[in-house]
Amino acid sequence: MNITKSEELFSRAQQSIPGGVNSPVRAFKSVGGNPLFIERADGAYLYDADGNAYIDYINSWGPMVLGHVYPPVIEAIQKKAVSSTSFGAPTELEIEIAELIKTMAPNIDMIRMVNSGTEACMSAVRLARGYTGRNKFIKFEGCYHGHADCFLVKAGSGLATLNIQAVPGVTAGAASDTLTCGYNDPEAVEELVRQNKGEVAAIIIEPVAGNMGCIPPEPGYLQGLRSICDREGMLLIFDEVMTGFRLSAGGAQESLGVNADIVTYGKIIGAGMPVGAFAARKEIMQHVAPLGSVYQAGTLSGNPLAMVAGYTLLKELKNNPDHYAQLEKKTAYLEEGLLQAFKGKSFPVVINRVGSMISVHFSGHSIRDFDSAAKADIPVFNRFFHHMLQSGVYLPPSAFETWFVSNAVSYENIDNTVEAASRFNG
Repeated sequence: MNITKSEELFSRAQQSIPGGVNSPVRAFKSVGGNPLFIERADGAYLYDADGNAYIDYINSWGPMVLGHVYPPVIEAIQKKAVSSTSFGAPTELEIEIAELIKTMAPNIDMIRMVNSGTEACMSAVRLARGYTGRNKFIKFEGCYHGHADCFLVKAGSGLATLNIQAVPGVTAGAASDTLTCGYNDPEAVEELVRQNKGEVAAIIIEPVAGNMGCIPPEPGYLQGLRSICDREGMLLIFDEVMTGFRLSAGGAQESLGVNADIVTYGKIIGAGMPVGAFAARKEIMQHVAPLGSVYQAGTLSGNPLAMVAGYTLLKELKNNPDHYAQLEKKTAYLEEGLLQAFKGKSFPVVINRVGSMISVHFSGHSIRDFDSAAKADIPVFNRFFHHMLQSGVYLPPSAFETWFVSNAVSYENIDNTVEAASRFNG
C-alpha cells in the first residue's frame, strides 16, 4: 500500500506537535482517518501535499470571503513586508482600518486590535465586567468564543467534536461566573437573569451560531436579548468572528437589525492573517487602558501585514456590495442543489443557511440549538465527509461546524459539489 505525502507528514508531525496538529478539529479525530496537509490554495481550491485539488468550503474558517490568494491582498502584503513584519509601535494603517470599520459596522465609535478571536472575546467580557462592575455573564450551549478558561463551558465546536465535556486545567473558580443555557431559548435567559439579579454583566452570543453547524436565531430572539439587556443594565456582546463582514458589510448587526453593545471580530479583518478586534461605543471603550483601567495589551496587536491585508479586503467589500448579493445567490443555489441531491434518499436531511454560511445535518428534526444538533446522525455525516473528500470537495471535518462559501466558487464548482452529494447513499 502506497503511503501518501500527507500521511508521511502527519506521522512526522505527531512526533513534535500534540496530536500532529496545531488546532484540534484539524486532526480528523471525529470523522476518522488522517488529516490532509495543505501545500497551497488559489481561488476556490485547496491543494494538498500530494497535488490533489479540492473545492474549499472552509475558507480558513470564514475569512477568505473572496477566495484564496485574492490578488490585491497579496500585492498589499508583499509591498508592506519590505518595510518590516512588525514594529511594536503605532502606525497610520491602524488608524485607517479603524476608521474604515467604523464606516461599515453600526454602533461602533472605537475599536481595539488584538491577535485572535479568542483574545477579542476574552477582552470583551473583561470590558463588560469593568464597565458594569458585575462578574457573571451568560453564554449559550454550543456557542464557541475561543479557548479562554471562562468560555470552555458547553462550548460546542472542537469540544463537541472531540466529546470533551470537562476541560482539565480550567478551575471551578474560573468557570463559576459563566452561566449557560440553550440557544434560541429566551425563557431560559430570563430565568438565569432572575436567579442572578443584578450580578450579570453581559450576554455573549454568536448572532448566527456557527460552531454547532449553522444555526440561525429564531425570529425575535436577538431582539428579546437586546430588551433583557436594556432592562437589566447588562451589555449585549455579539461574537462576530464568523459573521462580521461576511453576512454583510455591517455584519450580523446590519443583516439582522439588532445593535450590540460590544462586537468582536476575527481573522477576516486581517484577510485571513492572525488578528482580532473588539469594538463598542465610546462610553464603553473609554474604560480600556490607557484611557481607563480595564487592562488589555499585545505586542503584535495592529501588526502591519495584518492591517494592510484587512484594510485591502474590507475596502473592497465596502466599495463593491455586489459581492454579498453574489454570495447570497451562490449559497442559495448550493442549498437548493443539495436539497435536490438528497431527495428520495433513505436518510433524512436538514439544511440550515444564513447568507454564505450553510450546514448539512443528517436529522429528521429541525436543528435550532446544540441539543438538536447533537442528536443528528453523526456517523452518517462522517461517511458523507469522506465521500465528499474523495470526490474533491473539502468540508469542515466535523458535524458541528458551519461551511463557508467564497465568492471565488463558481456555479460549475457548485454543480460538481451537488453531483458528488447526489452519489452519497449513507
